[in-house]
Amino acid sequence: MTQKNDAAQEQERAAEEAAQGGAAKPASDEGKAAAAPSEADLAMLVEALKGPRRRARQDASHELAIIAKESPSALADVIPDLIDALYRPEAQTRWEALNALAELAHEYGNDVAEAFDGAEASLFDEGSATVRLAAFHFLASFGATSHMRSDQAWPLLDEAIQCYHGDSEYRDMLTYLLEFANGSISAAAASALVSRISFDAESGRGYIKDCSADIIKAAQANAPAEPKGTKRSGKRSDKKAKKV
Repeated sequence: MTQKNDAAQEQERAAEEAAQGGAAKPASDEGKAAAAPSEADLAMLVEALKGPRRRARQDASHELAIIAKESPSALADVIPDLIDALYRPEAQTRWEALNALAELAHEYGNDVAEAFDGAEASLFDEGSATVRLAAFHFLASFGATSHMRSDQAWPLLDEAIQCYHGDSEYRDMLTYLLEFANGSISAAAASALVSRISFDAESGRGYIKDCSADIIKAAQANAPAEPKGTKRSGKRSDKKAKKV
């Protein structure tokens, strides 16, 4: 049993390293057609995602994440199963489900809203940087869909910026923040975002400086005028966070 557990952990570490490093997808994924899966194939994937075998769940969640990116409408009825997958013990199933839900947020914002609590827990996962990044991806995509959702997501995004600034996943977080800034965000969220990353935009280096500047431009261009007397969205105070 110990040998099997060690092998499972080794496989998951390898998958996480590939996800973090932007490694190429397996050959079976290359050139895959964007056609929606058949009803039977989708049912098999969902059953595997809900099943007792860790490896089967990982494989199914990976395939579902690909489908979400290529044919999101095919997964409209699978959203509850993806949300349920956020509570699986293995990291890969969780990060694949979060990335799938992030792709679905644009068209199915109301439906994926139930993933918010699971995403919050995953954002502060102590064992997997890839899970944390996928949770950030979901929250940024979800928050970009409306003013109300941006106000809901921003405190968590803000806390993550402070917690993980300087960590390896922060560069990718900036990419998702740019998506957030280009979305339908509130004036309060946009103002708080600009305030949070202005130091990097002015005094940072290289990619972080350039991307931070792009985020500020997008936030300022897309956000509506902030009504007088409106309070800015601030950071959450119930968790400790590192200062940027």
